[in-house]
Amino acid sequence: MTYFIDRRLNPKGKSLANRQRFLRRARAQIREAVQKSLKDSGVADVAKDRKIRISTQGTREPKFRLDPKKGGKRDFVLPGNKDFVAGDQIKKPQQGQGGASGKDAASSGESEDDFEFTMREDEILDIFFEDLELPNLVRTALSEVASPNWKRAGITTSGAPNQINLVRTMRNSFGRRLAMRRPTLAEVKALEEEIAVLESQTAAQRDENQLLSLRAERDRLNARRKWVAFIDPVDVRFNAFTEQPQPLSRAVMFCLMDVSGSMGEREKDLAKRFFVLLHLFLRRRYEKVDIIFIRHTHDAQEVDEQTFFYSRQSGGTIVSTALEKMLEIQRQRYTTADWNIYAAQASDGYTQSGDAKRCVELLESELMPICQYYAYIEILDEREMEVFSSEEAGAELWRAYRTVAESWKNFATKRIAKPADIFPVFHELFKKQETA
Repeated sequence: MTYFIDRRLNPKGKSLANRQRFLRRARAQIREAVQKSLKDSGVADVAKDRKIRISTQGTREPKFRLDPKKGGKRDFVLPGNKDFVAGDQIKKPQQGQGGASGKDAASSGESEDDFEFTMREDEILDIFFEDLELPNLVRTALSEVASPNWKRAGITTSGAPNQINLVRTMRNSFGRRLAMRRPTLAEVKALEEEIAVLESQTAAQRDENQLLSLRAERDRLNARRKWVAFIDPVDVRFNAFTEQPQPLSRAVMFCLMDVSGSMGEREKDLAKRFFVLLHLFLRRRYEKVDIIFIRHTHDAQEVDEQTFFYSRQSGGTIVSTALEKMLEIQRQRYTTADWNIYAAQASDGYTQSGDAKRCVELLESELMPICQYYAYIEILDEREMEVFSSEEAGAELWRAYRTVAESWKNFATKRIAKPADIFPVFHELFKKQETA
């Protein structure tokens, strides 16, 4: 049985059907390989094409073959054979004489047990984000154009056949026929009745001239009826539709990060990785979500993405300044009547003595009532993770934030110590909520 496989290169921006079928067939292995590849690399590289290696068990291509039990017996000789004829029996090769495979395969070089291919950015992100969603996205405002909505907009002279306006079309047809004096069926029928009466008379009784005149008139009326059509293309009217804005909810995500001296390079790197992943996730899934970057030491500033991730700054730590800056920006540009508000904060847990109490006051009285979700990520080293194994143990800011988490279900606190912790924490914070 002959089978065909399309091995042409993928067109730009598209994927051939064979590739899509392969990705679906080996999705479990690909998902595992992608997760392993992303964990071994930096979060900032998540949006890059990468090579994925999977077992060949998931790469076998389907084909038709004869059923040895039901297909009968089939004898054939391969073309190009010079040593055997029909009926010859081929001896089984002795051990070690066949081609190297299995345990006898080469220990170096490419192995036949693995299949390596390149996955594009969109394919990797589809697998990585397939079970993630921005949490608690409640539509509180309908004010931004996101997708078109078709609405009736009168009548037009062109359109699809299924959009014909019959009433308007027939009205135009009737007016045109009246204006052009198209003969009616009643008029034609009346002439035919007169002609029939004359034709029923004897030759001596009927008036031949009148009969010829009536027949000529009937032919003229029929010809005019054909010339003035019952419905002409100029009569046809279609229902017109136009795109109307379909308002969708708007959301803003505040990203807060401590960049003081107590945040070393390792802590800053982990925080940057988390926010890069968060930024990529939001931009991937929600094109209409605004993202505000706020960094702080003893003072808080709203900065752009480049400055937020890569600029250096030293100083003390006062976390409440970032919360105050977030509240200031929210009041100026993002009213709760028009926006869904989300926040994510990264810190090492240290702040000025007494500042944690101010943070709790701001969260309890000002921020949590207007936030749909607030995530706090505390960055520790591995030794501190062992010391603070209990959720109740921690620095002053962690203990203060735990009291907020007990009062507000939409407030989450998590700890990370190494890059491998970022993915499960991110997944847990922003996984899809199960429907009740």
